[in-house]
Amino acid sequence: MSSQRVGKVSGILSGIEKFVYLQNMEYPRLIELPRFLDPRGNLTVIEQCEDVPFAIARCHWIYDVPGGGARDGHAYRENEELIIALSGSFSVTVRTEKGEETYRLNRSYIGLYVPKGTWREFDDFATNSVALVLSSAPYSEEDYITDPGEYSAYRKDLVKANGETYDT
Repeated sequence: MSSQRVGKVSGILSGIEKFVYLQNMEYPRLIELPRFLDPRGNLTVIEQCEDVPFAIARCHWIYDVPGGGARDGHAYRENEELIIALSGSFSVTVRTEKGEETYRLNRSYIGLYVPKGTWREFDDFATNSVALVLSSAPYSEEDYITDPGEYSAYRKDLVKANGETYDT
């Protein structure tokens, strides 16, 4: 049996070009991961610095969240994430100075890239969902921002340092 590779990013740019392109992303966005379609079952792969915009330092997953449940929000000062719904579905709401946007993740080949300095919250989990989170840094309690007020002040300072304006 033969398989067919599909995906928007893969095959268009070389690995180094994709890495440079993805490293320059400043705001959350969806990334379509490469898929190999096969009648025996499909396969999705993730290669760091090629399909993911960072070197992977940590991987964790969230599961057994009650249907309709949510997880508290937070941001990271340095850590970046790629969030994937391996099974089921859930929503991720992200917030930056450009506003708030909610992404419904329900395909195991679509990941949400969450750059450092972005507030994110999980909610509306379907029963038996599994969220895979790939991170650019090992766990560090000091990297977390868990207070929304502290996050707003942090983001305003970050935006000012880059010469931009803060609207929210």
